Amino acid sequence: MTALAALMMAGLLADPAACDKLKSLSLPNTTVTTVQLVNAGLFTPPAPAVPAGGPAAQRIPTPPIMLPAHCRVAATLRPSADSVIDIEVWLPAENWNGRFQAVGNGGWAGTISYAAMGTALQEGYATASTDTGHKGGVGDAQWAIGHPEKLVDFAYRAVHEMTVKAKAIVNTYYGQAPRFSYFNGCSTGGRQGLIAAQRYPDDFDGIVAGAPANYHTHLHAWDLAVSAPVLRDTASVVPTAKLRIVNDAVIRACDARDGVTDGILNDPRTCTYDVAALRCKAGDAPDCLTAPQVEAVRRIYAPARIQSGQVVFPGKVPGAEVPAEAGPLPGGFIPYVGGGQAPAISVGSFQIAYGDANWDPKSFELDRDLKVVDEKVGALVNAIDPDLRAFKARGGKLIMYHGWNDTAISPGNAIDYYTSVQERMGGTQGDFIRLFMAPGMEHCRGGVGPSQAHWMAALERWREQGVAPDRIPAYRVTNNRADMARPLCPYPQVAVYKGTGSTNDAENFVCKAN
Repeated sequence: MTALAALMMAGLLADPAACDKLKSLSLPNTTVTTVQLVNAGLFTPPAPAVPAGGPAAQRIPTPPIMLPAHCRVAATLRPSADSVIDIEVWLPAENWNGRFQAVGNGGWAGTISYAAMGTALQEGYATASTDTGHKGGVGDAQWAIGHPEKLVDFAYRAVHEMTVKAKAIVNTYYGQAPRFSYFNGCSTGGRQGLIAAQRYPDDFDGIVAGAPANYHTHLHAWDLAVSAPVLRDTASVVPTAKLRIVNDAVIRACDARDGVTDGILNDPRTCTYDVAALRCKAGDAPDCLTAPQVEAVRRIYAPARIQSGQVVFPGKVPGAEVPAEAGPLPGGFIPYVGGGQAPAISVGSFQIAYGDANWDPKSFELDRDLKVVDEKVGALVNAIDPDLRAFKARGGKLIMYHGWNDTAISPGNAIDYYTSVQERMGGTQGDFIRLFMAPGMEHCRGGVGPSQAHWMAALERWREQGVAPDRIPAYRVTNNRADMARPLCPYPQVAVYKGTGSTNDAENFVCKAN
C-alpha cells in the first residue's frame, strides 16, 4: 500500500474524484466559482469585511477552527439583475450523517458564517451559508440604499436560493438527497429561520431560531426611542460604573425570589425594583443616579409606545444592565445610554427607509419614522406572520430560544411571537413549536447563567424520533470548565430548585409552570 493510499484510508485525505465532478454542475442563475477538496486540518476564516471607519471590534478575525476533510463549493447566485449572492457549501468527505444544515447570519450579514459552518461540518452535516447578497460589516446597511433587490435578497431570497442550490449540490455529490434538512441561526439568523418557516415551509424539516430579530423594524425603532433622547441630552448619559450600581441593586432586591441566591433572575419579569431608589439626594455623585439618568434607565425597561398607546416593541428586563464580562463591543445597557452614537445596526434601517446615508438619529420621532420604516423596510424584512400551518402540516419542528439577559434584542419579543402563534393557530401548539427562555444568557450566548445547549440535538430527536424536548440541559463554562448545569424548560415553565443538593447540578431542578 502506498503512503497516499494509507492516508486516504485513515481519513486524513479524501478522494478528489467525487469533488471534481461538481465542477461541471450547472444550476439556474448560478456560477460555481470554486470546487476544492480540503483535507482535514485547521481553517482560518477570512477577516470580516468592514467599511472604512467601521468599529474596530468588527475587524477582529475569527479564531482558526479544526475541520474534517470536505469538499468545498463556492458559488455566486444571481436571481435578479442586481443580485450578487455568494454562498459556500461544505460537504463531509466521509462520515456524512445524511443531513443538511443551513446556518444563519448576524446583524446586516455581509459575510459567510464560517464558524457556524465549521461546527456543523464537525458534527457530520453537509452545510451552507451565504453573505445574503452583499459585503460589509454587521452594522453596515448602506449597501441597500437605492438597491431594492439587494434588500429582498437580505430579507429572505438569499437564504432560500442558497438552500435550493445547496440541496442540489448535496444530491449530486452523494448521489442522494439529504434525509433531513435543518436551519440553525440566532439573532438575524433567528429571523431568517422564522421567515423561512413563514415563506418557504418546504425548505426545512426543522428550525432552530435563537433570539430572533424577526420584528426587525420595530426592534430598531425601540433602539432609537431609547438612545435618541440621550443623543439630544447628554445629561442622560449613564456611565458603566453607575449601571453596575443599578445591577447590584436589582440583584440584591430580586435574586432570592426564585429560591436560589446565585446572581441569576429565573424570570426577571417578577422583579419590580424601581431605580428611582438610586436617585441622588442632591446634585450628582458616583454612587447614585441623577434625575435624567433615572429616566434614561427607566426608558430601557419600558416598551416603546406610539402616541395611541400601542406597544411597538418590549423593553429590556432587570438584571441585564451590565454584561457578564467585558467584550469587544459594548454590552448591557451601554449602547442605549452610553452617549456618543446610536446603535449603527438600528440606524441602518432608517438610512434605507429615507434613502439617506447621512440620516441623523437625533431627529428620530417614533410615530413619524416608524410608519416610513415599516413601509420601506419592514414589509420585506419583518418575519412576524404567526400562521405556520403549512410548516406544521409537513411535520416541521421549530425550537426558539432567547436569553433573559439579552440586551441586543428584548427577550419579550420572542415571547410575543411565540404567543402570537398560539393565538393564531389555536390552543397549545407544543407539538411543533417550543420556546426556551435561558436565565442569565446574553445575546445568543454567554452571560452569568448556563448558555451552552445543544439545540440541534434536541431538534433532531424531536423531528426524527418524535421525542419532544421537555427540558434541554444547558451549561455555564468558565475557563473551559462547566461549573453550572441547569435545565432549560419549555415556556412558560421555569426551572425550580427541588430544595436539596447542589444548585449547580441540573438534576436538582424540575420544570414547573411559573
